[in-house]
Amino acid sequence: MNHNDFVKAAYRSILRSDFAEAIHFFEAAIAASPDDAEVRYRCSITYARSGMLEKALEHALAALKLDNGKPEYRLHLQHLQALQLVQEAKRLLEDESAGTNNPYHPITLLKEAITLDPLYGDAYVWLAIAHSRMNEHLQAIAAMKEVISLHPDDSGLRQLMKDLQKSLQKYIQ
Repeated sequence: MNHNDFVKAAYRSILRSDFAEAIHFFEAAIAASPDDAEVRYRCSITYARSGMLEKALEHALAALKLDNGKPEYRLHLQHLQALQLVQEAKRLLEDESAGTNNPYHPITLLKEAITLDPLYGDAYVWLAIAHSRMNEHLQAIAAMKEVISLHPDDSGLRQLMKDLQKSLQKYIQ
């Protein structure tokens, strides 16, 4: 098979929701044509959808290096980097012992994630949680307002906002 045949096979695999097979075919296409930025980009997307962030980042970076003229490559890489930062901040927030050195580190990571991808709602939610844990309820509410403006019909976000407002009221009293 040649490079294009591997890509076609990858798309057929995606249509069958067989992402592991799609990755196999994308990797074969990359081996056949390592300088094809578009295939690297598509492979990165497939890795990301499969939860393999490190490999997704690797291919996204390679695509951007091969062709830095496509804004979608840069936006995709920035989203993956934001996802990585949110995962690290979440890990720090969930691991009580990890956050003892610098309790503001998760907030810094989350703000950086938002800078990279201002439309990534999870970053705002985790930022609100991080601020709330530091008893910075006004900042938490501000972060929630941002994510609600991105997803105005999300009832779960509205409930979280109510919970944060209650926390602020208890903190004030």
